[in-house]
Parts: sequence; structure tokens; C-alpha cells
Amino acid sequence: MKSYHSLSQVRSDIASGTLTCIDLVKGYLSNIEQANPELNALTEVYDQEALAQAAVVQEKINSSKAGRLAGMVITIKDVYCHDGHSLQCGSKILENFKSQFTATSIQRLLDEDAIIIGRNNCDEFAMGSSNENSVFGPVKNAIGENKVPGGSSGGSAVAVQAEMCLVSIGSDTGGSVRQPASYCGVIGFKPSYGRISRHGLTAYASSFDCVGVLAQSVDDTALVLEVMSGADEYDHTVSHQRVPAYSKAPEWAEKFRVVSFDNINTHEALAPAVKKSVDQVFAKIESSGNTIHKMNFEYLKYVLPTYYILTTAEASANLSRFDGVRYGYRSEKAKDLDSMYKKTRTEGFGEEVIKRILLGTYVLSEGFYDAYYTKAQKVRRLIRDETKKLFADNDFIIMPTAPTPAFDLNSHDRDPIEMYLEDIFTVQASLAGLPSISLPNGTDENGMPIGIQVIGNSFEEEKLLSFSKYLQDHILET
Repeated sequence: MKSYHSLSQVRSDIASGTLTCIDLVKGYLSNIEQANPELNALTEVYDQEALAQAAVVQEKINSSKAGRLAGMVITIKDVYCHDGHSLQCGSKILENFKSQFTATSIQRLLDEDAIIIGRNNCDEFAMGSSNENSVFGPVKNAIGENKVPGGSSGGSAVAVQAEMCLVSIGSDTGGSVRQPASYCGVIGFKPSYGRISRHGLTAYASSFDCVGVLAQSVDDTALVLEVMSGADEYDHTVSHQRVPAYSKAPEWAEKFRVVSFDNINTHEALAPAVKKSVDQVFAKIESSGNTIHKMNFEYLKYVLPTYYILTTAEASANLSRFDGVRYGYRSEKAKDLDSMYKKTRTEGFGEEVIKRILLGTYVLSEGFYDAYYTKAQKVRRLIRDETKKLFADNDFIIMPTAPTPAFDLNSHDRDPIEMYLEDIFTVQASLAGLPSISLPNGTDENGMPIGIQVIGNSFEEEKLLSFSKYLQDHILET
């Protein structure tokens, strides 16, 4: 099968009669069969189901009744409910569990005739920056030998990177779509908090979690976002604001003003190749007659501590439901109710998840709640307010997506701080609830992809997507 980088290319070949949806699915299944045993990006492949759905969609296309996503083959991260299909969140604790309903975001894609071809591997309960924390084993980057794909949506990023699908639906709590997109050379989009319903997305940190999109084109990202967005009776945190026609966003045709943080662009964790790539972007922006507002973000040193205090606290509460009583894994070593709880959770959760549950329980405990959790909430508000102030006089914030290109598997195991630092540039948008996109911007000296991140104002996804296309066409390296 030839390579497809956008739905428009697929639809053009279908319209010309040179391709059918069945041919398309067979092509992706062939790619999966060849690449997935080594890359481990998919934990399940819905081969027969996808072929059957392809036949239905092709018939709809033939009769001019097809939905907006007809011809789009997608995968979904192993944190989304899909009725009658396994949901394991990369964890032993949900062994043999099957969903009893479908997430709102996924159902909206199906309603527009998207074809789901499989389920993606991910860090356990979306907790990780390398996709090494999964009961199914690590995912490997398709470009560099022995390189991580990023996390926690690493399987989703690799599925798009290795052409196992056209688009993948990941989740982004603190960078889990944008960072792997950067490592794998694809597009990763996190919308404003509340833009897409979280109903059916397994909760990690409820005030941060967002449905995210990984794709090869901004156009596909915009269309998928448009389909999934909007109010939902099952999620009272979702916005009721009107959903613009993101897929019809006008071309960017005006001067702009962006913010550049000096203390990010000179950060000690920044790899030389990443620094060079972002410097080149700002140089091109200036040379094209646009304005850069250079400043320091004074709360930079607080973003990671604030993020990890709040998300681990929320994880401690959200993951308490996984106890072996009603569903999932239950220890066979239990002798009574108390030991059943303890042994089931000890055996069922992986090391990283246990670490975060313990930390979250600690910061919520009596005597430490005000010292850590309450203080972190106050700092989060300061970070949000100071970030949003910048949009009064500026259009966007631009910074690296991640401080480094993809690193070696098992290279950050002994130093959790080193691993957490990979999120240092993505968590600001998450703390502030702002939309953000990672776009490919060249490679390092070893050919590993580098991403650049653009942050927009709340619910200005249309503006952000329009600007992203402009950047790709006029500023960024291909």
C-alpha cells in the first residue's frame, strides 16, 4: 500500500476508484503485521472487525451517505472504553476486563464512519514519559534503534509514525500526546481542558486529563477535533461553548506576536540540537517581520513540582476503585478482605503507579494537605493567571516540546527526576488548561525527530490550528 499522510489523499484515491476502504484496511493490517512485533505499539488488532466495518463504510461512500471520517483508519489508546473490547490501561490490575460502554469521544468518531483497527500500548494508567511502564512491555520508536517513543501515548505516536493507522487518539494529562509526538516526528494536539468530553476516558488526574489527537496533518487533526468536541450529558466538566468548524479554519494571513521564554530557551536540560532548532524558528519569525516578546517565565521552577503534587493526589483518589472487588485482577494469595486489598493492589499495579499513589496519598494526608496540596493549588492558579495574561498582547507562546530528542530505552530508570524533566515544557499548558500543539521541526544529528510546541489561549483552537498550518508551510523544517 502506498503511504497516506492525510484523509484527503485517501478520499481522492477512493473517489478515483484506485482504492477501496477494504484495500486500505488490508494495507494497514499488513503494515501492522510487519512492524508491530518489533515496535509493540498495539496490544490488540481488530482485523476482522475493521474489515467488516470497512465494507460497511465503502457501501456508504458508494451511496453518498458516508460520514465525515469515512476512509480514516484510527487506533485508540488503551485508556478508552470501547463497548465489548478489552480495556487494560497497560496494567495487570485490569486483567481480562472488557468495557460495557463506549467513550463519548470514540463514539463520535464511529458515528462519522471512522474505522478502528486496534488498541495502543501505553504507560500504565497514562503515568510515564517513555512508554516503558506497561504490563505489555515497552514500545519502541520506529526511527531510532533502541529509542523510546515518549509517553504515555507512545504506542499511539508510533502507530501513526509507522503507518499502522492514519490517526490515533491518545490522552494528554501533562504532555502525554505532545511529547511522544515530538519524539516520533508526528503532530500531537491537546485541546483546552473541557473542549472534549472525558466520559469513557479512564481517569488519571481528572482536572488535567484531555482527549488528544496524533496525526500526520493539521487538517486531519482539525477534523477529528471538530468531530469529538462539544457538550455531553455524561460529563459535567465539558464546555458548552460553540464548536467552530475547525476543519474550515481560514488560512493565516496576518502578522503575529509570539512569546519566547528566555529561561526555557537557555535551560540547562535543553539539548543543543533542540536549542538550535528553536533558535532557528525564532530567527525566521523575526526575519519575516513578526514580533517576538522575549521574557522569563518566573514560575518555571514551580511547574513540575506543582504538576506532580496535584496529579498524584488526584491519581490516589481515582485509582482507589481498582481493588479487586468488582472487576479486574484479584490476588490468589489473599486470606481475608484486608489482605485481598493489599495483595491485589501490590501485585496489580506497577512500580511507577504505586510510587505516584503513595506520593498522592501522602500529600493528601492529615498534616500535609495544606502544606502541599493546598499550596500547589494556589501556585497552579498563579501559573494559569500569569500565562493567560500574556495573551492580552500576544497571539501565541512558542517553546520546545521536550528538552531532548528521544532517549535510549532503560536510560532514565535510575533517576526519576531525569525522567520527570522530560515533561518540563509541556506541563505549563496542562496546568493552565490551554490548547497546545507539537509540530515536527527537523531532526538532530542522529536523525531523531525534534518537535516545537505552540500554546494558544483558552478555546482558541481554531486560531491555533490555522497558525500551525502557517508555521508548517513557511517557518518550520520538514
